[in-house]
Amino acid sequence: METLSEENQDQRQDKRGCFECCIKCLGGVPYASLVATILCFSGVALFCGCGHVALTGTVTILETHFSKVNTDHAILTNVIQLMQYVIYGIASFFFLYGIILLAEGFYTTSAVKELHSEFKTTICGRCISGMFVFLTYILGVAWLGVFGFSAVPVFLFYNMWSTCAAMDNLTNIDSICVDVRQYGIIPWNATPGKACGSTLGDICSTSEFYLSYHLYIVACAGAGATVIALLIYMMATTYNFAVLKFKSREDCCTKF
Repeated sequence: METLSEENQDQRQDKRGCFECCIKCLGGVPYASLVATILCFSGVALFCGCGHVALTGTVTILETHFSKVNTDHAILTNVIQLMQYVIYGIASFFFLYGIILLAEGFYTTSAVKELHSEFKTTICGRCISGMFVFLTYILGVAWLGVFGFSAVPVFLFYNMWSTCAAMDNLTNIDSICVDVRQYGIIPWNATPGKACGSTLGDICSTSEFYLSYHLYIVACAGAGATVIALLIYMMATTYNFAVLKFKSREDCCTKF
């Protein structure tokens, strides 16, 4: 009987030890950085993927209905192609940057320090953490601009869609026109440059317009999600840097 009770106590202690170890490991997870990483990957993926396809659809709409001479929209086509290449770079950069910030969050989480009593901070580590704080703030401000810029095509497509919807309640629709030249997308000498009446209604009913319009909305939402993720990263990296500064003071005070 005593042997059985001792075995039961040993099993309880083992279970308790495993439970406490799991709690410590879960406490060492930087949840803020983890949530920000997931949100950042999702937002960048939506922005880059939907934006790339939407830009291609926009070129198709312009070439088919608003600018039938190649020289009139050659500059715009080159700019859109450049933006698509930039999208590839943005996706690659934020994939690596998100992983680096997540790893930095694991490294500087206070719960991880409790697991490793001999954790020491260095000047290099504090400089790297400070660099991440500065870079994340810069990226956050830049993505605010990207978010605002991504709302521009949504506004333009919404104007076209609302104009087409308004024509359903009118009898004389030939006087209703949308001139994209006034937005500076194509030059004023582009032919035809505008669409009126039933031609405009046909454009709004095409799959290219419908798909591009909704993809721009999703891309704008993805840019907004990325801004939120960078705000969370700002708070997390600032906290991590403050913890490292505090740990360095603690190390200096205990060196006697």
